[in-house]
This record gives sequence, C-alpha cells and structure tokens, in this order.
Amino acid sequence: MNYTIRQLFLKIAKWLTLCVLTCNLAWAISPFEMRDIRVEGLQRVEPGTVFASLPFRVGDTYTDEKGTAAIRGLFALGLFKDVRIEVNGNVLVVVVEERPVIAGVDFIGTKEFEKDTLKKALRDIGLSEGRAFDKALADRAEQELKRQYINRSLYGAEIITTITPIDRNRVNLSFNVVEGDVAKIKEIKIVGNKAFSESTLRDQLDLNTGNWLSWYTKTDRYARNKLNADLETLRSFYLSRGYLEFRIDSTQVSISPNRQDISITINVTEGQRFVVSSVKLEGYFLGRDDEFKSLITIKPGQTYNANDVAQTVKSFTEYFGNFGFAFARVEPRPDIDRATNQVSVVLQAEPSRRAYVRRINVAGNSRTRDEIIRREMRQMESAWYDGDRIRLSRDRIERLGYFKEVTVDTQEVPGAPDQVDLVINVAEKPTGSLQLGAGYSSFEKLFLTFGIQQDNIFGSGNYLGAQLSTSKYNQIFSINTTDPYFTADGVSRTYDLYHRSSRPYIEQAGNYRLVTSGLGLRFGIPFSELDRIVVGVAAEQTTIKPGTSIPAAYLDYAERFGYTSASLPLTFGWTRDSRDSVMVPTRGVMSRVYSDLALAGDTHYTRSGAQYQQYFPISKQYSFALNGEIGYGKGLSGHPYPIFKNYFVGGLGSVRGFDQGSLGPRDITGLVVGGAKKIVMNAEVFAPFPGAGNDRTLRLYGFYDAGNVFGENEKFTLNDLRSSLGAGISWVSPMGPLRLAIANPIHKVSGDRIQRLQFQIGTSF
Repeated sequence: MNYTIRQLFLKIAKWLTLCVLTCNLAWAISPFEMRDIRVEGLQRVEPGTVFASLPFRVGDTYTDEKGTAAIRGLFALGLFKDVRIEVNGNVLVVVVEERPVIAGVDFIGTKEFEKDTLKKALRDIGLSEGRAFDKALADRAEQELKRQYINRSLYGAEIITTITPIDRNRVNLSFNVVEGDVAKIKEIKIVGNKAFSESTLRDQLDLNTGNWLSWYTKTDRYARNKLNADLETLRSFYLSRGYLEFRIDSTQVSISPNRQDISITINVTEGQRFVVSSVKLEGYFLGRDDEFKSLITIKPGQTYNANDVAQTVKSFTEYFGNFGFAFARVEPRPDIDRATNQVSVVLQAEPSRRAYVRRINVAGNSRTRDEIIRREMRQMESAWYDGDRIRLSRDRIERLGYFKEVTVDTQEVPGAPDQVDLVINVAEKPTGSLQLGAGYSSFEKLFLTFGIQQDNIFGSGNYLGAQLSTSKYNQIFSINTTDPYFTADGVSRTYDLYHRSSRPYIEQAGNYRLVTSGLGLRFGIPFSELDRIVVGVAAEQTTIKPGTSIPAAYLDYAERFGYTSASLPLTFGWTRDSRDSVMVPTRGVMSRVYSDLALAGDTHYTRSGAQYQQYFPISKQYSFALNGEIGYGKGLSGHPYPIFKNYFVGGLGSVRGFDQGSLGPRDITGLVVGGAKKIVMNAEVFAPFPGAGNDRTLRLYGFYDAGNVFGENEKFTLNDLRSSLGAGISWVSPMGPLRLAIANPIHKVSGDRIQRLQFQIGTSF
C-alpha cells in the first residue's frame, strides 16, 4: 500500500513538473512561420524519431499550443529527461537531454533463481539492456524482484539497487540480493467445520506444515496460487458430498515478525447436507429426451454431488454438439428444500441453432505444415458441426506429440447465423532431441546410450531416429524412419536397420554372445481411432559366438544347423493404449498382440505373444494395476524352435526376487537356456510415499509376481510358476525414472538364483 501511494505521488509530481515546463518553455512565443527546425542534444536517438513526434513541419505556423503538444509528445517517448523549445529568428530549436541507456544488468547474491530467469522477469516490465534508464523503472524492477522471491516464500529478501554511470551516457544496474531464509508454513487452521475433522480436511490440501520430505515436495512453502487451488479443492470436497451451500467465508494469512513462520486460517460455513429428490429436464431436447436421460449421472435418493452435475452438463452439451448445435447451453438449477434437506435438480436446455462448419483454420504453427495438422481432422469443412468429431480431431492432433497444447475455438460467422469457423490453435514444442544417457542397474551394471531423433523432421510429420546403447551385457545400434501417412488414409511405413549383441546376465547361463543384424519394413494400418495393426517383413542374421563357456544346448544347435542362421520373419501385431499416462498411469488399459512367422531361410518358426495391462484408480492417491503376459514359440516344417529366440524370465519386469533371466529350463551342464513358452503375472498397489502428499512422481508400491519359462515340448501347471511378494519405490527423478524393489520369493525350488534387492536408474544430461 505504501509503495502504491508513493508511486501515485511521484506520478502527480512528474505531471505537475511537466505542465510547468511546458507552460514556461512554450508560452508567450508569438506565432511565426518556421523556415527550419533543428534538434540539439542527441547522442544515440535518431533525429527521425524526434521529427516523427513533432506535430508540425517546416513551413507550418508555430503556436503555443503546438509547442506544448510537441514537448508532451517527446516526453511520452520515455527517451528524454529534459525537453525545451527555443526560437532563433524563424528557426525552431528543439533542445533535448537524453536519458542514460542501460548498458548491463547484473545480480549479486542470487541462489534461488538463475540470472536468466530474473533478467526475463525484468524484461517483461520493460527493463533490459539497451533500453532507456528511468529511476522509476528501476524502483519497479526492485519491486518485481521482491515479488519473485515472495512467490518462493522468501519474504525476508532484501534488494539494494546500485546505479553506476559509465561513458557515453550509459549506466550499469546491479541488484545486490540478500535472500534470507525460506518462510515456512507453521500452522494451518480450518474453523467452522463440523461434519469432517480438521485433519481430514487438511489431507485434501497440497499445502502443509512440512515433514521430513519437504525438502523435495516444498509443500510447506506458501504461495497464493497454491492456496487458491487448495481452496477450490476444499470447496469441491464439500460440494461432492452434498454440502450445496458450503462457502469459504474468509482466509487469513499472517507472517511472523521475523518473516520465517506463516500461519493460515480458513473460515468455512458448511451448511446442511442435501439429498437429491428428483432430476427434471426443461427446455427443448431435440425430441430425444430418453437419450439425454441416459446421460444423467445424478441419482435421486443419493447425496448431491457437484461432480455428477458437472459431468451431466458436459455430457448434455457434447451430445447437443453431436447434432450440430454448437451453441447449446445447459444450465443446472438446484431447487432447494431446506425443511427436508432435499434438492431437486432442474437441467434447463437451450440448444440455440444448428450450424455447419464453413472453414477450418490452423494457427500457431510455424514449423509444422498445415496439411500435417489438417489430415488428422475428422470434422470436415461444409459438414454439420459434430462435437464428437471435433474432440476426436483434437485428440488425434495432440497424440502427434508435436505440440505442447492444442485447442479448438468455435467462432461465429458474421451475417451467417448457421455457420461457424473452427480455429485449431497449436503451440509447437521441440520435436528433435540429442540424448546422451547413462545409467546403472543391478543386472546391467553401467550402461551408456546415445540417440538422435526427430519426430517431425522438416515439419513433414515424418520420424527419423538413430540409437546407440552399450553395457556390459548388451550393445544395440539401430536406425529407423517412419512416414505416418504413407497412404492418404493413414497407413504408416517404417524402415528398420539394427545390430544387436547380447550375452547372459548371470554366470550360470555362460558367457556366449548372440549377434543379430537385420533390416525390416513395417506397415501400420489403423482400423479404428485407438487400434492399429502392424504387418511387416524383415531379413535378419543371428550368429552364436561361443566364448569360454556355452550351454550344451547351444553347442548342439550350432553343430546341427550352424553357428550362423538367416531368416525372413513376417511380423504381425495389434496395439491399443488408453492409459492416462505412460510414466505414471493411474487408469486405462494397454494391450498388444504380436507374432513373428519365419518360413524361409535357415530357421522355420513362429513366435507369438500377448500382453494386457489395466490400471484402476482407488482414490486420489491410491491405484491398483494388473499385468499379464504370455509368449509361445514353436518350430515349423520339422525344424526345431531356434534356441536363440528363447524367452527369459526373472528380475525387474517379470518375477522380482530372482536373478535377472535366471528362471526356466537348464541344459545338462546346469546352465540357463531360457524357454519357448513364457507366462508372467503381476499385481501392484500404489500408494503415496510418506511425506510426499499428492505427489505422483514418488510412490510406494506393493506387488505380487508369478511366472516362469518352459521348453517347447514341456508341459506345465500353475504349480510350476515361481512367485514372490515384495515392496518397492517408484520415482520419476530429475535424473530419470528409478525403480527399486525388495522381494521375497514365496514359491521357489532348489537351485533358483535369488536376488532380493533389485533396482535401475537412468540419467540424461
């Protein structure tokens, strides 16, 4: 408040001074015809800038009014700290004194922010290198810096501004910052609650009083935007439980004299809990009342739930849009009976008018070509407005992965009430990357990766990538490129070139090496918006390199069929993925089916498999996941199944608690050789990490794993599966995803290799 008053007085004084100057400097000069106009005092400002701001030209008649207007116009440029007008005969002389120019901006003592971040914040308010210096602007910059620190809960930050004049009428600005300590939330009080305990309500908030993990979550740091979000969460909590008249009366935030402790008090009025007595439809529903009623999620006899009301309104609006009513309005109107604590929900509909799409425009794309975006559209121009097709179009554009944000705006066409224009607004993001990576795991040990990829090369929508990965056990080199629209109807084409070299993870499997090189061609065929079939063919060659220790089964195969085998496998696959997140999923399904069929070359075989994952949200913080995977391989045309195509099970990604790839058949020497059949089942329960609050990147999980591999002709029962119970930590860390598991095998047999602690972490830099 004091700062605002001070600024107001400064502005008043400035304008009073300006008025005095203009009155004194441009007053009482007799009108005359200007034969010439000169400008004096310029150092860096171009004369044209001054002349462009003058309200007169050579040959015009000078008057006091024009002189006053000229001085005001030049002061308004912000480039001069003094302006006066002089007359020399019939020559008008404009004398100016330029403001100094900012030569450099520096920050001393800043630890919380990067200097570039602070420079950008000052640039947004008009202070940057090369701009004219104004003391008022420096004061404003100081206040902006304090605001930045307050947003980080550094209320005690002190800023001293130093202005250093240098040559050529320039100045250097230096902001010396003493950041102080972070102010932390000491207390959160909720007053007026009766139906729910204060602890229950505080659990709904992201802000808290801190715990041992606050250094990571920073949830004990106050920020106004975080508090506003928590207040909305609190309001939603009550409204979803029937407290229709709930309100937040006031919020007090106080800080201690030492500016280290913050107290928050939230005063609420709960009101009464209401039950839905009935749901009524009013207005015009296109003669489809029964269809709209089927979309209602509000249940009479149950507690009023604002989320159900909002979902019903959204469903109604979208359903109107499916029939071309782009401007339909649905208003929920609760009729409250306080005597019985019941509420009747009336859904008032106004479909307005039906419209068709005149034109579809694309905005915001500077790199990606328009046709790359337009080919994902399912809403067509000159067709009736269809809400389903528009939402589908937006989702398809988002799934491209080229944009940070995709929005669709509906605009009325002037003079055409039955027409609308659609504007597809996109915000592009970098689609190329150069990645250097390193990581460590309990089974791979140290591994390094190098990759180059471009998802949208030259704005064409095509993908090009190359990857090199090396570790103690695996080396991979691959190049692939994809044209997602090889045909106009969305059939994709992918070329693959790869070279892989691998050896067993455990000593009990030997130290031989498998080297596979190949070239492949794949086509992806969409048969629905979520489903895609993949067909392809590859030519590959696999070489067995014995080493000093190799299972007898590999030697036997090599002696019968050679150490090098070539094949032409055909590939078939189907995928569907509806998970809400790839890194931290909480709901949705991922399913896939794959099959390789080799009928030409040195090997004849089929290798097929299927995987199904489903995630179930239990609550805001808890979720449950199931995973099942099977694999099957078989030799064809009298050929045995290639031993180098065997499956391996054990460790992270399959059955935890056992050595990586250690389960399954062994040869006569006791070395692990894998198997042609695989079955893996996993169940996981995810919970928040103690102290992490609602942070989904750091979670605890408990799991049950079961699985094994079997030989091609080996019969098995469920009793032959190995299983384990355990718990772990999942963390999407700044260095990359980390997964740690501690497992206890509950079904094992003599000779099984046990590894109770298993982990993996990858980094990118």
